[in-house]
Amino acid sequence: MLNAIKAIGCVMALSPLFSCADDIEAGNPQGSSQVSVSGTLPVVYIDTKNKEPIVSKEVYVDGLYRLDPMGVEGVEPIGSKTEPLPLQIRGRGHSSWKGPKKPYKIKLGKRTALMGMPKNKHWALLKPTENTVAGFHLAKIINMAWTPSFRPVEVVLNDDYIGLYFLTETIRIDENRVNIYEQQDGETNPILIKGGWLVEVDNYLDDCQITIPECNKWNLTLRYHSPENLSNPQLQWLTDEFKNINKAIYSADKTSTDWERYIDVKSMARYFILQEVMDNPDGFHGSFYLHKNLGDNTKWAAGPVWDLVCYNRDKTDYTFRMKVHYGFTPHWIGEIIQYDSFCKAVQSVWSEVYPGKLNEIYDRIDDIVLPLSEAWAKDCANWNDDPNQTARHRAERIKTAIRRNIEWFDKHLPVSEHSAASLVMTQEPKEQAKVFNSQGIFIGEYADEDEAISNLRKGLQIINGQKIIIK
Repeated sequence: MLNAIKAIGCVMALSPLFSCADDIEAGNPQGSSQVSVSGTLPVVYIDTKNKEPIVSKEVYVDGLYRLDPMGVEGVEPIGSKTEPLPLQIRGRGHSSWKGPKKPYKIKLGKRTALMGMPKNKHWALLKPTENTVAGFHLAKIINMAWTPSFRPVEVVLNDDYIGLYFLTETIRIDENRVNIYEQQDGETNPILIKGGWLVEVDNYLDDCQITIPECNKWNLTLRYHSPENLSNPQLQWLTDEFKNINKAIYSADKTSTDWERYIDVKSMARYFILQEVMDNPDGFHGSFYLHKNLGDNTKWAAGPVWDLVCYNRDKTDYTFRMKVHYGFTPHWIGEIIQYDSFCKAVQSVWSEVYPGKLNEIYDRIDDIVLPLSEAWAKDCANWNDDPNQTARHRAERIKTAIRRNIEWFDKHLPVSEHSAASLVMTQEPKEQAKVFNSQGIFIGEYADEDEAISNLRKGLQIINGQKIIIK
């Protein structure tokens, strides 16, 4: 077994491959049976086999589903009451799974286009937040390579209304999602091992992870999503790769370009801008995805984005430096922001989107959030949430926060102390040197005192009125 690797929870006894599985944690929705759908959104009806409860984040439960457009223009029905379609469903998430209202991962029986989103088997039902609306649309405005799409729906599970959800594309390697070569599980070909990776810098201990030192203060925990079952050569390559990345990023020489051999600088700049505009402390802490295609000179690109929050406070510094109510580790960014190439990339991307394109976000928030008024009210009633958290209140709150963050960031674009401009010595221009001999006879004029001294004979000379003995 590999000596230099600390792999967490991904070893199967008597197996040559490292494989992964999710946590199992029980949890049943306990909404109010007195609340029914609002009638303003499409409804996803799901019935598990024998009404079996969904209590696991690892084990799928078989079931049937249908999507009723409820008269919403442009939405096509999927399945029907008499002919529902097969799916599997399980729980998902970490802290979100512990709440009374659960998020879910669903796997359809076949690849299906849902509500205008491209065909796929794999989807998520996420608890709705205005942060998701703003963050995902900002990522598209900032032109990240791919960002999940979502559609608001209401969900009825085993004949019980469980509220408003965002039906969301999950992060996967796919021609319609993260469109890169997909490396195979258990690959041993050293050429093919170098690309086709989808990984996540994680803040939870889980399966399918490696943990390596990032610096002398903390570790980097990396979850590999694709491939999932690693051969020893794959695990060795991934570990060595990120050790080299850490070494390059933490170089004492912040004029070095070594880290750029591994990281797509502009994608990291886009990712950084999004986290700052959202004021999302988790941006470089967890749910921090990276992907790498196969091919010569391919680099790790930041993204896609996922699980965005907005801390909704007055910004006094970059988000990764500001305190939050929980302990967190801002991986890499404290070092990367010192490099001139990164700062220039941030400034370049910012000039692409500010102010014009970024101003689009306010209308997009209103377009998505305000029509959810009735459904969000139903959801609050079902889960005994604060009824004052109306759709309009949510929209205004996130717009105010984003506007404030954009204004702050525009005035605080990062500038490296190690930029070429800052390395130029700022000295007063040297005075020309007029030289006379000891009898006061003019000898000549030089560019400066140093040039004069290097060209004059030994003895007493008068340079700019000062007697100087040249030895």
